[in-house]
Amino acid sequence: MSSTTADLYKFRNSVNRMVDRAMSLMDLPVGIQNHVKYCSSVLQVHFVVKLSDGQFHTFKGWLALHSDHRLPAKGGIRYSLSVDQDEVEALASLMTYKCAIVDVPYGGSKGGLRINPKAYNEEDLERITRRFARTLIDRGFISPSENVPAPDMGTGPREMAWIADTYKALRPDDINYMACVAGKPVTSNGIWGREEATGRGVQYAIREFFRHPEDLKAAGLTGALEGQRVVVQGLGNVGYHAAKFLSEEDGCKVVALIERSGALINDNGLNIEAIKQWMLTNKGQLQGFPDARYVADGTSVLEYPCDLLIPAALESQITAENAGRVQCKVVVEAANGPVTADADEILRKRGITVLPDMYVNAGGVTVSYFEWIKNLQHIRFGRMQRRNEEYRGRAVVEAIESTTGQKVPAIIKENIIKGADELDLVRSGLDDTMRTAYQQIRSIYWENDNIDDYRTAAYYLSIQKIVRAYYELGL
Repeated sequence: MSSTTADLYKFRNSVNRMVDRAMSLMDLPVGIQNHVKYCSSVLQVHFVVKLSDGQFHTFKGWLALHSDHRLPAKGGIRYSLSVDQDEVEALASLMTYKCAIVDVPYGGSKGGLRINPKAYNEEDLERITRRFARTLIDRGFISPSENVPAPDMGTGPREMAWIADTYKALRPDDINYMACVAGKPVTSNGIWGREEATGRGVQYAIREFFRHPEDLKAAGLTGALEGQRVVVQGLGNVGYHAAKFLSEEDGCKVVALIERSGALINDNGLNIEAIKQWMLTNKGQLQGFPDARYVADGTSVLEYPCDLLIPAALESQITAENAGRVQCKVVVEAANGPVTADADEILRKRGITVLPDMYVNAGGVTVSYFEWIKNLQHIRFGRMQRRNEEYRGRAVVEAIESTTGQKVPAIIKENIIKGADELDLVRSGLDDTMRTAYQQIRSIYWENDNIDDYRTAAYYLSIQKIVRAYYELGL
């Protein structure tokens, strides 16, 4: 493979090709195009930590800030041996476009540390995380007003709590210190609904897609969401919640589930919770799970016949090599960049609809935004109005019963009286965000004769918003 061909498979190159496709339809000066596309700054760090084995270990990491048209910047921090500068730059740019799509007032960023987090005990992982955080904080790359990281692959609420505590120790005079990261444990000033947010956002995106009959018809689908055949790749946080919600709440049939250790197939539908518990007690292995057919070559199951294919694992899973064999009506990109630029062209020519990552998995950053607001306000959502809503609801019920002379059924009474708590408000805000963003994307898709796919429509819309912000700032 030549170096030029190899570059086509680079994640950053793939993202930029998709951006270029949208920009080719816009009348933008070359300077503005380049300003939008490329990262404003990238920090590469090396640091040393003495671990519990008594040895000093050196670590390498990056943090890319793509755009500062809105501040703070926002992006996850991932721990993986595959992390490199190209990846964090590509993910940072995706975050910029993603935030613009869902009208979250952030620029885009991404952090990464090249380690296998499973290779360290908790004590050592905390030491590594705190040292990495200190390195970034000292250089101004983490703060409530400049850059607000969140969990990503290999990290979670625990790591975010360590980072927040490190920031507090270094900046004790910052009253908003808890807003320096999102995705913290609820008990450490996190927010209810953050853990499920990206998967819940995937569900809301699909629901909104199914509210538009003309969109379904164009994708070769009919009917309601219930009964649709779904294949999910990845049973991490995103894939697990998306598959669970779609199967348990919307009546979809998850007919295949793909993981690193293989895949499971059952045309009658898989029990996602049962599979999750099986993996937890069997060291992440799928083989041996009852009531399903096991396939060792999990990647091949991306080609299994279905209505909705949801890649929710890593980037570059659907490539030029397998895109011609995919047998779905719609690809729902729950992961970042699971479809390469070459594969995207193949799918588009085959008439397969792709709901793009920059929209579909925006639930995480949306709820991170809610958490940031909560931390700046220093009060949980719902605390001021919940009981007032209950009093007003009870008054409505009493008025109805007094007027009609009949008792309101218990289940209806409960729904009327119940005041919204933090989780209710988070889900409501996320649902509204995903609905509104999809409606804006589809308007571009249907109203522009030169745009024939949702990805280009999403980039077109996002770039419009970003450029408008730059012009308003006088750039």
